[in-house]
Amino acid sequence: MNKVRAGVFAGVIAVLAGGAIAEVATKPATPAMTLGASSGYLGKAAPDTYRILPPAPTPGTIRWESDRATFLATRRLKDSPRWAMAVKDVDLGGVVRGMSCAVGVELTPTNAPRLSAMVARLGPDVAWATNNPKDIYKRPRPYLTDPGPTCVEQSQALSASPDYPSGHVTYGWTIGLILAELAPDRATDILVRARAFGESRLVCGVHTMSAVESGRSNASILVAGLHGSEAFRKDLEAARAEVAKARQAGPAPDPAACAAEAELAKASPYN
Repeated sequence: MNKVRAGVFAGVIAVLAGGAIAEVATKPATPAMTLGASSGYLGKAAPDTYRILPPAPTPGTIRWESDRATFLATRRLKDSPRWAMAVKDVDLGGVVRGMSCAVGVELTPTNAPRLSAMVARLGPDVAWATNNPKDIYKRPRPYLTDPGPTCVEQSQALSASPDYPSGHVTYGWTIGLILAELAPDRATDILVRARAFGESRLVCGVHTMSAVESGRSNASILVAGLHGSEAFRKDLEAARAEVAKARQAGPAPDPAACAAEAELAKASPYN
């Protein structure tokens, strides 16, 4: 893994571990993920996502041209309500908070400390699953091939971080899958919001459609591996009890805000 790419994600994970799972101030685009201080759950037992994922598209192929067309078509969303959601979704530290409507309650370090700790510990596993194939394929971000607006600054650090697979999508879908297990009666709403979180990277213009799709596959691979960890399974059960208690205690999120979010989440950015 490229050790130069240490920075923002490690900071986010450290903040989550310290108790700010509810919200982290939005920062410029996260250029890459890093292992941070924790050792994660899997270590060398992690599935090799580079071998499992399909190869990144290459210039001239159907997938490459489809990615280009999708990027250009979705630039029309600039300054729309969906664009505003994409800006909000840049913040990795807000992923769990962003699922509040879907779960039915805001989960915080106060009402779900074991969940907070579990999310923090996941950092190295998500980083490895993402950075290994990124560093091998080195696919450029879409705006480097076809100039267009993005919802975050096109910084040197972001541009130097490869496109495929998306780390944000890997992280968001991983959290979505876990929360769907913790609140199975809310699984559909949770996974709709997790899908929208990933699609925000497409709307934002910082990832291709292929990178978004591979991010979801990446997360599914990772979660399958996590279930082989006894420590993860133990933490999952502890978090399950916390989430059930938090949902019972409430309060429920604002219904009007949740309805507006649901409308944005269900609309396809591909149309």
